[in-house]
Formats: sequence, structure tokens, C-alpha cells
Amino acid sequence: MLVRRGFLLVLLTLAALTTLHAQPQVSAHAPMGIGLENFDYPYPVRYFDLVIEGKQLRMAYGDMKPAGKDRAPTVLLLHGKNFFGAYWQTTIRFLTKNGFRVIIPDQIGFGKSSKPNIHYSFQRMAQSTGMLLDQLGIGKVALLGHSMGGMLAARFALMYPERSLKLVLENPIGLEDYRLKVPYRSVEDWYSEILNYTDQGILDSHRRYYAQWKDKFANYANVHAAWTRSADYPRLAWSSALTYQMIYLQPVLYEFPALQVPTLLIIGQEDRTTLGHGVVSDSVLASMGNYPELGRKAAAAIPGAKLKEMDGVGHIPHLEQTSQFHIELLTFLK
Repeated sequence: MLVRRGFLLVLLTLAALTTLHAQPQVSAHAPMGIGLENFDYPYPVRYFDLVIEGKQLRMAYGDMKPAGKDRAPTVLLLHGKNFFGAYWQTTIRFLTKNGFRVIIPDQIGFGKSSKPNIHYSFQRMAQSTGMLLDQLGIGKVALLGHSMGGMLAARFALMYPERSLKLVLENPIGLEDYRLKVPYRSVEDWYSEILNYTDQGILDSHRRYYAQWKDKFANYANVHAAWTRSADYPRLAWSSALTYQMIYLQPVLYEFPALQVPTLLIIGQEDRTTLGHGVVSDSVLASMGNYPELGRKAAAAIPGAKLKEMDGVGHIPHLEQTSQFHIELLTFLK
């Protein structure tokens, strides 16, 4: 095992020598278009056209080819609720350096993709992602889903087990049924809250994602703050409210025993992410988001699942403890 780990560390060092485009630094005080029109991704962005509920929409995505011979499988990266494909930058570089093709979609309602007023569901997101893969001529994929993307990755694997080779869930939300403790909120309630986000509130929310805060993480919070200064922000706020309600109303954890794909859960042990902040009492909130416990329960529910607990790490291991995360990821994918 020590030899294997040493080999992986060499690969990690080599991977660091290859860079994608640098992400721009964002000021929270300047307006940001809700399609991230003035924010360059670290990879070329393409668009997949599709129609949902009679609306002509487009899904932004990246398609990064491997360095050298493709060793397969293709890896599909699924982002979290308050993020977009660009935050996978270092993981994309690592995977392509190690022979994997990587597909990075921004789901409809997120990032550079359309922000329509439609009924959002994980089933629809999984279907749209499958259509994108069909367009690219890709059959089977390994799935890596973070946060909300973990809920989507699980749904995709349940809907399309025949094309799901492996499943990696990185601190997925939805490991508990929020409906049991958090009161129902209408879309209008969510919308009102999101419409009134403040710069400090956004920054505080992002700080909670990490066990050890670093200034470089503020760039993602700054994007959100800059969005609030866009004239189109109400449209984004409405689609965001709809996807919050989707998360609340569409739990996937009860179907974990039906998963048929080899699964790895990577769980930062300091994570306490949950719905309910500002809505439930402190005592109720303290009983939620216990990722050490939730991760073990999820691993027990998913047939044959492996669990990697990362100490001293919060909600986003691939940003906070990148090297360790990549070692676990590559070991599992290989």
C-alpha cells in the first residue's frame, strides 16, 4: 500500500505541472451577469441546446480530453448548489493528466447555463445530462457529484445503471430528509430570502463550508455577491428558489439500497451543511448536518459502498484538501 500511495503522490506532482486557464479574480462590488458572461472558465465552454417545457434553453459544459492515450472511463463532474463547473479546475487537471476524459456540465439553472422558470427535478437534470452525453457520443461514465451534485449523481445512477460505471459522492447533501425537521417553505419564501442576500451573509455562508478558511475561497462568494448587482438577478433568484425547493422535496436517500454501481463516499468530517439556517431553532439545527454520522449511515445503506472519512475537512474536500482527495479518487477510479 505504501508503494501504491507513493506512486499516486508522484502522479499528483506531475499533474500539478499542467495548468488550465487561470480563473479571474472577482470583485464582489461590480455587477456580474447571471450567465457569468464576464467570468472566464478555466476551460473552453461549449453549449448544448435543448427544449424543456417549450423553452429553448442551453446547457453550458466543458469537455476536456486526456493528456496522452485515453484510459477511460470518462468522468462526469456534477457541481453543488452554490457552485458551477469552474470550481472543479484542479480536479479536471488531475484527471486529464491521468488519462481520463472529463465532462463538466453546468446544470440548467446554474453557472453559464440558462436560468428558466420551470419545474426543476433531479430526474429532469439526470435526463438532460444523459442527453448531453448522447450528443457527445459517450455511453458509460464514472460519476463524481459534490453537495447537490451528489443527489444528482445518485439519481443518475438509479435512472441509468447501465451507463454508470462508478459513483463518487463527495459530501453530498440530502443524506437526511430535511422535511422531517425543517418547515415547508414556498417558492415565494425562498425567493424573498435570496433576493435580499447581503455580501456579508453570502461570505458567512461560504465560510461555513470550510474547516480552514483561505482567502482564495472568497472568489466563489464574490461571484454570488456580484450576481446580486445584476439587473437580471431576480430571474436568477427565482430559479435558485425553485432548486432549493427541489432539494427539500425530492430526497434520494431512501433509494440508496437500490444503487447497483460501485460507490465511494468521501466525507469531510467537519461538515455541518444542512437546510434550515434561520428557520429552525438552534437546538434543532444542532441535530442536523452531522456528516460523520450521516456518512456512515449512507455507506451502510448503499450496497458494497466504501467510505473515506477525511478529518479536519469541511464540505468541499476537493478544494480544502485537494491532494488527499485526489489520491482517494484515483485509487477508486483505477
